[in-house]
Amino acid sequence: MEAVILAGGKGTRLQPYTAEIPKPLVPVGEVPVIEILLHCLKTSGIEKVHVAVNHLAHLIIAALGDGSRWGLEIVYHEEETPLSTVGPLKLIDNLPEQFLVVNGDIITDMDFRKLYRYHESTNVSLTIATYQRTVANDYGTLEVDSKGHVTAFHEKPAYEFIVSTGIYMFSHSVLDFVPEGKRFGFDDLMATMLANRQPVATYPFDGYWLDIGRVDDYEQANRDIDVIRRLVS
Repeated sequence: MEAVILAGGKGTRLQPYTAEIPKPLVPVGEVPVIEILLHCLKTSGIEKVHVAVNHLAHLIIAALGDGSRWGLEIVYHEEETPLSTVGPLKLIDNLPEQFLVVNGDIITDMDFRKLYRYHESTNVSLTIATYQRTVANDYGTLEVDSKGHVTAFHEKPAYEFIVSTGIYMFSHSVLDFVPEGKRFGFDDLMATMLANRQPVATYPFDGYWLDIGRVDDYEQANRDIDVIRRLVS
């Protein structure tokens, strides 16, 4: 397996933690988030990692080097202009027929080998790893009829959503839908594939997963420091 880490974002949702350093280098305990991800990739048997960089790219390159510290080969691909979350894939030559794509702000204990095998079994070109997330609502919510009369009241209800983890398996054919040198996000890719009636599979995951691009998740990761230490041990 080869993996692509998307590490070019500015991390605006994570301010003020990202005021001076790129989001992938924000530490959990003493370990940058992207290093935790590299450990997980290595544990899953991945040996070559492509890192797409843009914002403060020189800091990421200086921090990770050639990847030999983790027994990995790291190759960098720098965007001249921001290309969002899928556009950078067009910068990378000679990707294999199947490859993993991971956002650079993810912490997980996922075994990527299982995701890889699952993707191969589906005979589709794109598989999204998903997670069931509970989102709390801090407000009392109302149900109202056509006359404006209240028909039901719910005090601070919680809602269940199936969310994308920011972890994907791509078949190389997906890149045919990605324009060259243009900003193109995962939302654009999904809209394009659905419009072209391309099936997209999901891989439900119920292990440890956090998107530290959100302040709440980043603070949760620091509370889970014992879990993080196990991931990098």
